[in-house]
Amino acid sequence: MSSHNDSTHLPPPLDLSGWAKLPTLAMVIGGILSVIGLIASPSVAEFGFSWLLAFVFFFTIAMGALFLVLVHHLTSAGWSVPIRRVCEHLASLLFPWLAILFLPVGILGNSIYSWMRVAHPETNNLIVAKAPIFTIPGFWIASAVFFGIWWLLTSRLLYWSLRQDVTGTAECTHKLRFHSGWGIVAFAITLTTAAVLWVSALQYQWYSAMYGVYFFASSTWVTLATIYVLTVILQRQRLLDGLLNYNQFYFLGVLFFGFTVFQAYIEFAQYFVVWNANVPTETFYYIIRENGNWWGLSLILIFGHFLVPFFIMLPVSVKSNFKVILPVCVAAWFTHVLDLAYNIFPALHQNGYPLQWIWLPIGCLLFQGGLLTRVFLRKFQSHPPYPTKDPFILDAMGQPFADVEPVEGVNQ
Repeated sequence: MSSHNDSTHLPPPLDLSGWAKLPTLAMVIGGILSVIGLIASPSVAEFGFSWLLAFVFFFTIAMGALFLVLVHHLTSAGWSVPIRRVCEHLASLLFPWLAILFLPVGILGNSIYSWMRVAHPETNNLIVAKAPIFTIPGFWIASAVFFGIWWLLTSRLLYWSLRQDVTGTAECTHKLRFHSGWGIVAFAITLTTAAVLWVSALQYQWYSAMYGVYFFASSTWVTLATIYVLTVILQRQRLLDGLLNYNQFYFLGVLFFGFTVFQAYIEFAQYFVVWNANVPTETFYYIIRENGNWWGLSLILIFGHFLVPFFIMLPVSVKSNFKVILPVCVAAWFTHVLDLAYNIFPALHQNGYPLQWIWLPIGCLLFQGGLLTRVFLRKFQSHPPYPTKDPFILDAMGQPFADVEPVEGVNQ
């Protein structure tokens, strides 16, 4: 791809008219499979775990997008201007849509979370130590607080971003920076607590001080893969014509590569600390994941989550080569699903996953993915595809600020 803002060397735009009904089709097929699974599965827990897997997958993408928006405003970055609007719409899926999709998790919580089924929790030190959150009212209240904070943060960021398109005043930029300032702290606290309460607590006897960082790294990693694919499509369709250049794809590739290494480092560090300490209340978590086909899945993750993408993306020139990076991004979605399954399902199937039920999590993924895709497309089509009056838009286009009159209070 040329290093200049020139679309003349791009292939013609894709005809996406045939894909318009795909989200609805995914919803229908996924909904049918989910209902059949709910009725026919050997236990409600089977459906609950499958629904949780799908929910967490799309939740991580939305949270990763929120992080990229926060970092954009806090660093006054110019290169990320073209992808900002896409990230804002992905992050805005947190409320109300992901909040609605979370309801089955809470309703079926007694079947999903073993700590909710303990007969006398007041005599269990592992539960008492985590009170009051590890109570059923605490679970609902904490979850409601999470979504409330995410609604406030994402709605304010999107509001001032769209207002900036109209006014272009420095007030909008200052407001976006202000909300990003408190938002990055709220993001860290809520993401960490939600990861522990919704995923790690599936096996409440186990705990890890690194789990929040691991969950953050995984969320950002899969989001960068998603943003790379969407940005390539938008460039091909000329929706970001004149705004994208070599730098955007190179920086996205560098970040994707960096988080590939970072996520692998955190996951290995967690495993190393737990295994080296050799405390039975901690090591049982990994011992279970050596049983049955969990052992084979762990090897798939070692190669698919780190070694293969690491060596593919290592050369500098590859990071902006669509033919190489796009397959890696698509593989990242599948790898992330497998990684979440590795975290979630051993709490239900300690001796390995029964592959005859694999269609149930696939159905849940299709239904939730189809619904969220429809919502995202509607949001994206309702507003300009990029922030048209971002003060750093010329920087994104490769033009220095010295060539233009600075915006008072922003570019000075």
